[in-house]
Amino acid sequence: MLSWVIVAQRRDPRTQPCSVSGCQGEVTRSLSYRKVRDALSEHGIQEGRRAHLCKPHYKEFKKATKGERTIDRLTW
Repeated sequence: MLSWVIVAQRRDPRTQPCSVSGCQGEVTRSLSYRKVRDALSEHGIQEGRRAHLCKPHYKEFKKATKGERTIDRLTW
């Protein structure tokens, strides 16, 4: 007897454009929408559960959250 398993298919984040409005860059990272919205508030971030960022915008995100990430590492 055959049993069929239904597997939910996830969308490949690389097929979506960057979540920063006006940017059509290739997505390299998918991060929490809330963290990206707080870090890149000057850019218009599209609503959603996850924010997909291209390489240049991910670099900006890392620079904007460097202090916060350092503090988080000190609590280990």
